[in-house]
Amino acid sequence: MAKLIDLSVAVNSNTLSPPSTNMRLEITPHRRGPGFWQVSSIQQSLHTGAHIDSPLHVFKDGITAAEISLDQVIGEAVTLDLSFADPNHGITIDDLNRSGADQVRKGDIVLLRTDWTDKMYGKWPDYFTQSPFFPPESAEWLVAKGPKSIGFDFFEEYCARLPDFTSEDFPMHRVILGAGIVIMEGITNLGALPRKRVPFYAAFYKIEGTEGAPARFFASLE
Repeated sequence: MAKLIDLSVAVNSNTLSPPSTNMRLEITPHRRGPGFWQVSSIQQSLHTGAHIDSPLHVFKDGITAAEISLDQVIGEAVTLDLSFADPNHGITIDDLNRSGADQVRKGDIVLLRTDWTDKMYGKWPDYFTQSPFFPPESAEWLVAKGPKSIGFDFFEEYCARLPDFTSEDFPMHRVILGAGIVIMEGITNLGALPRKRVPFYAAFYKIEGTEGAPARFFASLE
């Protein structure tokens, strides 16, 4: 039987969204008696924890999360090993070449591994403000290879850590989402994947009219 590898961060009442909104996830249990019965409600940013981004995130006429097909987030994934990246390191094209980007084929799902989320998720605000990042020129280079989705285990958009960014910033998101490629964030545990293609899945919450949705990322190993 196949072994499933969980690649999603967990969230709890201490989890924060990115600095752009700086929202804490709120979980409220609702109970009734006399026996045990519980229904919980949550309040959170859709960009908290493991989630996907659709083009509506940065383009007014972009498609919503609910319009993303499952075919775009399920398929063969190749992991690029960038675990050598230090805090605040901007991933370069040379880094991508060093990581094994020559393996990327048109239609692949590409997972960028730095191990940053494994080490730093939950350590606020350093997780956001000290992360390696992915400059737009590196995004353009990778987009040219034709992946259908790109996943990150680090906080990849540099300007999003700054308190005064505007909607005209987010250049890396514009490059990737503008090419119709899905962005997947909040990935962890990529070191558990072998250095070969593996079946990958990003089941997400189908919410109409939104630019993002919580997701559960996992891979299947024979």
